[in-house]
Amino acid sequence: MRAAGQQIGAVAKRSGVSVKTIRFYCDQGLLHPASRSEGRYRLFDASIYEDLSLIRTLRAIEIPLATIRTVLEARRSGICTCENLQTTIRDKTGEIHQRIEDLKALEAELVRMLSSWETCGRPSPQDHQDKVRGPARTRPIRSPGGA
Repeated sequence: MRAAGQQIGAVAKRSGVSVKTIRFYCDQGLLHPASRSEGRYRLFDASIYEDLSLIRTLRAIEIPLATIRTVLEARRSGICTCENLQTTIRDKTGEIHQRIEDLKALEAELVRMLSSWETCGRPSPQDHQDKVRGPARTRPIRSPGGA
């Protein structure tokens, strides 16, 4: 079979990307078959493998599909430069750094909470009096047993 006429199953087998995923990428405008067979099967040329490789790489770093579509369209039209892709990756790097900072703050809060609890399931009242949020209680909280 010629490279310009590979059916989706052959592309899936060679690339390790499922037929379902390739169809999804086609439906999302990321991939375009080179042609269709008489039986209306999608036929792909050899460039499909470069496109799939780039999609996998960009998805692995959580680049949104819409952005990947833009990158692929620019690449196909010949206007995609390293500068375009570097900007996209720099932006994603900034987002990741912010997520890391947010996760570090969450981790610090969880560690602080763990260290302030006196016994399993009971926070130290003096540690959390100033942390209680919400409307002031007018009645004391009763235990489930009513005591």
